[in-house]
Amino acid sequence: MYPPLKPLAAMLSLLPFYSVAAEPLKLAALDPVVVTATRFSESDVKVPANVSIITGVDIRNTPARDLPGVLKGSAGLEVRALYGGLGIDSTVDIRGFGETAGSNTLILLDGQRLNPIDMGGINWSAIPLDSVQRIEILRGAGTVLYGDRATGGVINIITDQSAKPRVGVSVGSGSHNTRTIDANATVAQETGYFNLFGHYAQTDGWRQNSHTEQAALSGRGALYVGKGQAFIDFAVFNDQAGLPGYLLSAEYHASPKLSNSPRDSQRNDGYRFRPGIALPVTDTLNFEAEVAYDHQDGHARYVSFGSESDRSRDTWSLTPRLSWQHGLGSRKSETVLGIDYYSGKVDANYSSSAAQSARQDSTGVYFQNITEWTGGLASTVGVRNQQVKQSAAQDAFIGFFGTQPAISGSADYARNAWDVGLSYADDGWRVYGKRGTTFRFANTDELFGFDPITGNPTFAGNLKPQTGTLSEIGGSLTIGSIKTRAALYRMILEDEIAYDGAQFANVNLDKTRRQGVELEADWRITTSLLARASYTFADASFREGTYSGKEVPLTPKNKASTRLSWDGGGVGQYSAVVNYVGERYFSSDFVNAQEKQGSYTTIDLMAGWNFKPWSISARLLNAMDKNYAPFAGYSAFRSDYYFYPADGRSFLLTASYTFR
Repeated sequence: MYPPLKPLAAMLSLLPFYSVAAEPLKLAALDPVVVTATRFSESDVKVPANVSIITGVDIRNTPARDLPGVLKGSAGLEVRALYGGLGIDSTVDIRGFGETAGSNTLILLDGQRLNPIDMGGINWSAIPLDSVQRIEILRGAGTVLYGDRATGGVINIITDQSAKPRVGVSVGSGSHNTRTIDANATVAQETGYFNLFGHYAQTDGWRQNSHTEQAALSGRGALYVGKGQAFIDFAVFNDQAGLPGYLLSAEYHASPKLSNSPRDSQRNDGYRFRPGIALPVTDTLNFEAEVAYDHQDGHARYVSFGSESDRSRDTWSLTPRLSWQHGLGSRKSETVLGIDYYSGKVDANYSSSAAQSARQDSTGVYFQNITEWTGGLASTVGVRNQQVKQSAAQDAFIGFFGTQPAISGSADYARNAWDVGLSYADDGWRVYGKRGTTFRFANTDELFGFDPITGNPTFAGNLKPQTGTLSEIGGSLTIGSIKTRAALYRMILEDEIAYDGAQFANVNLDKTRRQGVELEADWRITTSLLARASYTFADASFREGTYSGKEVPLTPKNKASTRLSWDGGGVGQYSAVVNYVGERYFSSDFVNAQEKQGSYTTIDLMAGWNFKPWSISARLLNAMDKNYAPFAGYSAFRSDYYFYPADGRSFLLTASYTFR
């Protein structure tokens, strides 16, 4: 639903600064609880999938100051931001979807989807980093359990629900006149608990017109009901930022801090609440359900375009589910059944074009069974049916080609997905294999297009749902102090949905293929020294049609990350992270006619000192002051490349005090 010529300018602009206390380094001896693989808390998951956990200790001991930054070092993931490296407008790409990554990677907060029904991004700033207990990453199609938009994978951000009493505050100061304040408090009694997390940040930004101010308040209140609990999650957020825009080649290489839109800006605010219940009905039957409401308002002022836009979005959801440990003879067997209902509405008004509105209602029903057959052998079977009803309308307006008529349309779709898999685990090792299908429906913005001859707006009612098949094998191996994980996958997609600039509309592409290898390793060198490394090889290409044999733009074949952390006890804790992103084609270059965008390597550093109840942390991002652009494209109209430069070297010093 973005007006023509402004899809990139309509994105958010700058990233949040977060401050956290340093904590001694340690590696958990037990496997962490996992929710994402079954939608219920499981300490011994048998699902055949490449799942990894970023723990709270990992988060507190990494140089990253925002959620997308924390994800950058994970295998199979790439993080791209338009305006720097601090998170607000970041897109996370799992398994090489390039320009459509935001529609193929599902982001969850405590199991609740954050992806909107339109092309809007994730409001990362609405999630204070202090509130995050862990992050679960499920690579590969998560369609059976989560439905639409989970083709590449699922990222589930789990907030702190420990009910451990605490009160703390931290303040930070850093480069570019950055100031941060974070506070948290938890009160717990025998009947329940209440926690609250607050975040505020303000910065002038690294680039011209990249200033930002943001505030977020979130929390959870819970009452114990027998062995379960009734709860309500809530959040309120606001951010305001400049939109510095892109730079052409000469400007980018000569003055990456420059802005060609020094007066463009945006503002976003909203709130969400989610009451729910988690209740063990019997020793073998668990019931969980949530009702959620999410409201967001956005305003963008494009002085460089001479226009403004307003957008509001409302989403309701209902997500009940059952977990039944029923057994199968003498064998352990668990079945999960659930329903996902989402209803969303978007209204948008533009000063230079017509008002638009869209609605989407989605109902999904899913089933998953995990059975342990003998020893460490387990099988998984899952199916899902999802039905979507969409409608969209645009008012008449006078445009460049004269009077443009009003348009409206609707579409109903239904798709099924399934997956099957086997896993086998023994002392210190595990292997698995899986095969399944996936689907994605067009988001509401993708329903609008333009006739290439007349320029009249059109409704893409003939846009087919995207479908595909996934095959994957993988496993893990522990040898002494070294833990390794690996996955080899291939995904074939039919009717992939993407924007075609030649037709001024979103279209179904010819067959595409994604295949690759994901490797991760942890090495506890000594009790105080930990090394972590990841490597990804990703081949994303077209297999048929006009672009057959060509690579999908914005997808690097090679990506690697290394982290070294040392706990020096009384002399402090120190971490260094090196991230490498390989060459990839520029955005929109489907024919691979232009040169590739160069690779880049960044180094981030962190040091922390704990003087309980005080702690101090220092973070240095992009320590070598590398000039690079996570997102860049080629403009045939300008016959030039355009870049969105990442932040240069930046520093943040944080002091924290824990009252109890």
